[in-house]
Amino acid sequence: MNTQDQVRELCRRWAEAEQLEDVVALDEMSTPDFEVVGPAGFVLDKPAWLDRFRTGALHIRSVTWQDEIGVRDYGTAALAIGRYVQDGEYQGNPANGRFRSTHFAILRDGGWLLAGLHLSTSVGP
Repeated sequence: MNTQDQVRELCRRWAEAEQLEDVVALDEMSTPDFEVVGPAGFVLDKPAWLDRFRTGALHIRSVTWQDEIGVRDYGTAALAIGRYVQDGEYQGNPANGRFRSTHFAILRDGGWLLAGLHLSTSVGP
């Protein structure tokens, strides 16, 4: 499997783990210094990102990572840009959306890990 396919598969598994609220899998698929920039501009480090699932504050009914998934290979780093569609709730409030997503992956010990994720609100078709 080439880098593009490996990174697409990592991102697909990440979305699946989020939908399952699988903190162990999300932890294993990300670097210790993993950070997320959310659609409203907030920044969460790895513990804060995972705690949303651990505490039950975030509940995901469905999440897909789809269409227009482009992966750029830089050897030991890769950038994947796609579309992220989420149906869920955060602290009892709707947390639904269509986002443009950028996943930053690095090659470590023969496998790909996510080092960062950036979500921005997707407007238009």
